[in-house]
Amino acid sequence: MTATTTAVRSPAPAVEPKRPPGAAGRWLRQHLVLILGLLVLLYTFIPISIVILMSFNDQQVRNLYQWDGFTLDNWLNPCADPSMCDAVKVSIAVGLIATLASTLIGTLAAFALVRHQFVGRSGTNMLIFLPMAAPEIVMGSSLLALFVASGFAGQLGFWTIFIAHVMFCLSFVVVTVRARLAGLDDNLEQAAMDLYATPQQTFWRVTFPLVFPGILGAALLAFSLSFDDFIITNLNAGNTTTFPMYVWGSAQRGVPMQVNVVGTLMFVIAIVIVLGAEANQRRRQRKLT
Repeated sequence: MTATTTAVRSPAPAVEPKRPPGAAGRWLRQHLVLILGLLVLLYTFIPISIVILMSFNDQQVRNLYQWDGFTLDNWLNPCADPSMCDAVKVSIAVGLIATLASTLIGTLAAFALVRHQFVGRSGTNMLIFLPMAAPEIVMGSSLLALFVASGFAGQLGFWTIFIAHVMFCLSFVVVTVRARLAGLDDNLEQAAMDLYATPQQTFWRVTFPLVFPGILGAALLAFSLSFDDFIITNLNAGNTTTFPMYVWGSAQRGVPMQVNVVGTLMFVIAIVIVLGAEANQRRRQRKLT
């Protein structure tokens, strides 16, 4: 007689249906990119906020960079150290002239690279990126060697700084303006010519207004690079002192709080220019619509 046994199976556990993510999780996923962008901006603006705060600092000890109290003396007497204001004037003068020269040459070069075919065009496109890719110490030492070999070793100063700044600002201007030209719709110019506009009228009334935001952006970028440069300037300045060189030298004996005033002013001026350009562009768009 054989006994048969029946195995008693335990009931399978019930599978709970997946719960949809909560409202907080959905909101976080939808706004993740925005949150990360805001965090990056916050991290970027922390040093700027410190500079703005220190411009109102009542510094008690020259060689200590700490908050000692609120004061307006730094803004009321920005030239307490005359050498600092002289350095700022030199940096502004070099920046303006270098920006004008590099923007003019770079804009013409960008038009030539985008609108015309010529021998060596591809090689020129590659050479444009070399000053941007080369380390500043390499470019600065190369320019110094060029000036020395040309007999300007004893004449290093304002104009050698100007030439050096035009050299490295030129590439940024060409790249910025060329990007604007590459995205320009050619049909607008062709439509102007179909309406019997001369090439000069087409350029000044159609092409130039459309390219101008790129030219303005390139000029602002060139000025900021020129005003901020230290390595290339230090190698080719001779006895001339720019604002970054003054800050580097004063750091050894204590940075005056007026340096933060200059930094705050430059930041505010840049913000005003950007906001003004944006407001002008929106005003034009409203007129067109």
